Amino acid sequence: MGQAETTRTGAGVTKPGEGEAAHGALKSNDPLRPDVTPEATGFDRDLSWLEFNLRVLHLALDERTPLLERVKFLAIFSSNLDEFVMKRIGLLKRLVREGRTVDSARTGEVGTLRLLGALHGTIARHYRLQEECFQERIVPELVAQGIKLMLVSELSAAQRSWLAKWHRKNVFPVLTPLAVDRGHRFPFISNLSRNLGVLIEDPGTPGAEPKFARVKIPNVMDQWVRVPEDPSAPPEDEDHSSGTFVSLRDVIENHLDGLFPGMRILDTTVFRVIRDAEGEDDEADEADTLLEVVEEQLKRRRFAAAVRVEHGPGASRAILDELLEELQLTPEDTEQRGGPLDYTTLFEIGALNRPELKWPEFSPVPPARLADTESSIFSLIRRGDILVHHPYESFAASAERFIEEAASDPHVLAIKQTIYRTSRDSPFIHSLIRAAESGKQVAALVELRARFDEQANVRFARMLEEAGVHVAYGVVGLKTHCKASLVVRREDGQLRSYAHLGTGNYHPKTAQLYTDLGLFTCNPEITEDVVDLFNLLTGFSQKDKYNRLLVAPTTMKRRFLELIDDEIAFAKAHAKGAHPVGGRIVAKMNALEDRGVTEKLYEASRAGVDILLFVRGFCCLRAGVPGLSENIRVVSIVGRFLEHSRIFHFGAGSDDPCEGEWYLGSADWMHRNLHNRVESATPVLGREARASLQRIVDVMTRDQRKAWDLQPDGSYALRHPPRGAEPDSVEAVGTFQTLIRDVLGT
Repeated sequence: MGQAETTRTGAGVTKPGEGEAAHGALKSNDPLRPDVTPEATGFDRDLSWLEFNLRVLHLALDERTPLLERVKFLAIFSSNLDEFVMKRIGLLKRLVREGRTVDSARTGEVGTLRLLGALHGTIARHYRLQEECFQERIVPELVAQGIKLMLVSELSAAQRSWLAKWHRKNVFPVLTPLAVDRGHRFPFISNLSRNLGVLIEDPGTPGAEPKFARVKIPNVMDQWVRVPEDPSAPPEDEDHSSGTFVSLRDVIENHLDGLFPGMRILDTTVFRVIRDAEGEDDEADEADTLLEVVEEQLKRRRFAAAVRVEHGPGASRAILDELLEELQLTPEDTEQRGGPLDYTTLFEIGALNRPELKWPEFSPVPPARLADTESSIFSLIRRGDILVHHPYESFAASAERFIEEAASDPHVLAIKQTIYRTSRDSPFIHSLIRAAESGKQVAALVELRARFDEQANVRFARMLEEAGVHVAYGVVGLKTHCKASLVVRREDGQLRSYAHLGTGNYHPKTAQLYTDLGLFTCNPEITEDVVDLFNLLTGFSQKDKYNRLLVAPTTMKRRFLELIDDEIAFAKAHAKGAHPVGGRIVAKMNALEDRGVTEKLYEASRAGVDILLFVRGFCCLRAGVPGLSENIRVVSIVGRFLEHSRIFHFGAGSDDPCEGEWYLGSADWMHRNLHNRVESATPVLGREARASLQRIVDVMTRDQRKAWDLQPDGSYALRHPPRGAEPDSVEAVGTFQTLIRDVLGT
């Protein structure tokens, strides 16, 4: 990084310009990083993931991020944590109940309970950072822009009067108070719902024990209520992109008397419950099909065990005790939150129509090779493979066009596509249905077990089946995560196949938010493999050899390890003077956890292979450790567009980056991707496309704005230009350091 300065997250935080010795290296006895010990050869995935989410929070803290985008990142940070608690904390608590332990061979004897304690402690620290960011930085800046987030008690008398009438008309009829006594069982508290616990006594029954009631905050309504500055003014005169906003929860809490007439309200506590995302491990044995199994699991998930209760400041001890007893939790499973109890409600504030407080609107452009809309997309693909880069290049003008044209083309005989996640109004579903209704052979592989999208995918599967589409659910025991489409077309009396292979889902909305890559090809070596891939997904197949495609769980990991071995051989030959160029590996992914790949990368590092890894999320590999990984650099880039694409490059002993091996694919280097999912990675063969991939790598390598370098102790150092190169960078980084020091005391 030359003279670039860094800022650290995690336990070690430094001031701008201080040297490595001042970084405050994490000690092995730090209770929040028990995985970091001198002998550990890897990081715990969950603690590493929390480091990633802290980098997301930094985007809310960074004053260079537009204000309403910062508000959105506060919400994204919380949404990420909610999912983490549901999935990972839920899993660990189940392991504790069942007497099982976390696999800790690489990270020392951490122990499940100790790991849970470290996770809870780290999450609490991050929550404090979020609260400080919201209360002390975001709220004042919103006020300066005419957006006031206030309490009901802070409103004027005229505004409170208006709000009382508004509440009675628009909210009161929807509310359902649920009492708990001998005639009323404790109510079911749904996952992530926002609630008020109310402690009540009957004035007519002196000495009676107070009673508990629960009021659910309706999630079918906006969670922030705009209150007119002048309630007497005509509504059309109000500017709804600014003004005063109060939370729906606060409105309801200030009007509880109407729900419990004649009763005395002793105390209230706002709370929400987070439940285990997995539910029980056992399958629904009585279900005949995977569709029925998933539907049964969805029903069970609603009633999965609670893993956490979050509450606001000043919570009633009596109400919390009631909740913990009924939910079978302990005080260690609670967390006090400052600011909004549920920060995801801030998405509503971030969506206000204030373009000057957001990033400039981004409009994807049609890919240059596909700009010709008069010609068939298939004729354009025949001229050579086409690489597309979303969201910069239009998803609608490429992937959507591919399936849409195939559905209406009379020369197309068959269409096959995998669907992992897609939008509610997906154009792909409509195109597949239209193709089937016109008599084409259409097959869709719908992954019913895509986490949190199961219900939508069940609905899509039934729609497709009703239209005559051949719907399959994949290989028993494996999730289907590959992103592939196949079109078979009759041309000049022969069949020709066309394929689209990508790194992201066939989801038009996320394709505008996530960076992803796609390759269109009619190269027979690749399309024959795609035909075999779909035969695996829809039929019975033990195929374990493919021409060019890497397919998990059969060939992908084996081939990646072989490619790393080749780079080791080049590095050793170069060290002996027998080869002009050493080994080189560049890989970009979302997470790195697979032990076999990690150990092979360590071997490559010791052999002298230069390894550059872009890992956006958690990374279990320890980089920069002498004798283990000194030739490995790990960089995380977190910014406006989620860095979702996966790229793999192996230099093959050439100093020309357009030579060697290039792949793009659907899989991260994680055990689940390489062993428990059907994944694919396609070679990128054209020199022009390879040059495009190299340009992406070059841009990421030079990044001094959103790039974080993984340190040997598991913390991350944010790059920024040398002092004077970008005046606001140092200031923003210094702000982040000050906040961490003030809030966390480090």
